[in-house]
Amino acid sequence: MGKHHTQEYKEYVSKLIVEEGRKASDVAYELEISAKTISRWVAAYRMKINAEKTGEIYITPSELEKLKKQHEKELQQLIEENEILKKAMHIFTKNQA
Repeated sequence: MGKHHTQEYKEYVSKLIVEEGRKASDVAYELEISAKTISRWVAAYRMKINAEKTGEIYITPSELEKLKKQHEKELQQLIEENEILKKAMHIFTKNQA
């Protein structure tokens, strides 16, 4: 039975080949992964990169949920900062009057 690798690991291995110019056969040997498996990962990575360049970004539901949580957290932080600034502005304008 084969090993299951995370998407991050697959992208890391693909980057070694695509962005650093390493030979797929060398990386496969070093990491003890089938060259055929690595070539599939690299092909998927290249498709992802091309899709991002053309604006065709496909994300999984879990990635979407992760982005949504991140944006909600950022939004909440901005709301809190805005409230602090409103209170500070109220205090400073009150003292000037």
